[in-house]
Amino acid sequence: MTIQSGTLRYRILICTAPLWLAACAAVQPAQPVPELGSLAPAAWAAPLPHEGKLADLRQWWQNQGDALLVELIDAAQAASGSLASAKSRIEQSRAALTLAGAALGPTLDAQASASRGVTLVNTPVATSLTAGLMAGWEVDLFGANRAAQSAAQERLASAQAQWHEARVSVAAEVANQYTLLRACLTQLELTQVDAASRSESARLTALTTRAGFTANGPLELTRASAADAANSVTQQRALCDVMHKGLVALTAMPEPELRSKIATMPTQQAQPAPVFIASVPAETLAQRPDLAAAARDVAAASQDLGSSQAQRYPRLSLSGSIGAMRVDAAGFNSDFATWSIGPVTLSVPLFDGGRRAANVDAAKARYEEAVAQYRAKARQAVREVEEALVNLQATSDRRDNAQIAALGYRASQKAVEQRLQAGFASQSELEDARRIALGADVAQLGLQRDRQLAWVALYRAVGGGWQATP
Repeated sequence: MTIQSGTLRYRILICTAPLWLAACAAVQPAQPVPELGSLAPAAWAAPLPHEGKLADLRQWWQNQGDALLVELIDAAQAASGSLASAKSRIEQSRAALTLAGAALGPTLDAQASASRGVTLVNTPVATSLTAGLMAGWEVDLFGANRAAQSAAQERLASAQAQWHEARVSVAAEVANQYTLLRACLTQLELTQVDAASRSESARLTALTTRAGFTANGPLELTRASAADAANSVTQQRALCDVMHKGLVALTAMPEPELRSKIATMPTQQAQPAPVFIASVPAETLAQRPDLAAAARDVAAASQDLGSSQAQRYPRLSLSGSIGAMRVDAAGFNSDFATWSIGPVTLSVPLFDGGRRAANVDAAKARYEEAVAQYRAKARQAVREVEEALVNLQATSDRRDNAQIAALGYRASQKAVEQRLQAGFASQSELEDARRIALGADVAQLGLQRDRQLAWVALYRAVGGGWQATP
């Protein structure tokens, strides 16, 4: 029985139509990225700073008026291993995007061959020369390759955002270390002044004791106090030396050069410029590059899921070639050209032991993991901003009281010194007054340090001036 070709094609189409329709229906669109507004609170629970507005945080360090801090941040970013790794990931992601894009287009290869020999019995030796071009193209029927390209594009954007996150982190780390070091050096100056004062008291007490005007008890007390102050100076100097070395490791700057630069800077640090915080948390969190990177990772995982689903359905490929051939045999030569289109290959997966289904399940699990990480990072971002705001407000509330306490205790110490000289106070009273006054000065210095660290934490928590590219 003879079946006409048109009827045969029609029957094949009818038989395979359910397979094609099922495949089209089964390929799901890309899964969405959770809205940041749904993950952030409606408003901040902590009070916002009202000391000014700075729209562009990219110049935040320069606006503080501390040229050395800017220089150290630049040096640290140039020497940072994390920034170098982030840059390498950008290049890797860009190469992966090129590979994914290449899968959407055709391939073209050139071939050339030469042979000499006898191919048939009783024929002369022949030389054959062949050259040609071979092309191939896989038709992306269900969007597997397009989804892979989209995933690569999202990963490139994520890598770029992670580079900015590394840059902001390095700047904040250097600023923290620099703030701690400057506070340490200032406290070292306070302890040195206190040690010198106590040493002078011990010297004067020794003179009056030898002259018979003072008993041995106050002399031993002043000597013990002087020794304790000298020990504090040694301990504080060692702490500052350790902080110097930490800053050297961050900036890769030679230690003698770093010490020289710090020694020539004024003792008082420049005050940080204010950071503007949007009243809507989602607007603030949208400035964070780490959240942007996490969102891109979710989008990439979604595209991977679509690509793995498309891999379960038929694949169509087309190939072709064109070439030229020359044959020389016993003085006879012949040139001719060859060409072909096809075959057109339709590959329909029937059985693979569950490999493709497992790939879909794994891709779905990776997508769910990316979503969970994105949600967790959003919650952590809210926490970091809130904590920085609370610490900043607390240091502001404590500032006036700390200053009043320091001034009062210093005045009290001077009053005790005057009473001691007049013979109306004991040496132990003076030592107690000194210890309390020094503690108040150190507390005030610590408060200034904590306030600067809170500003740096807030700078980092709001993204450090990074802005997403549309």
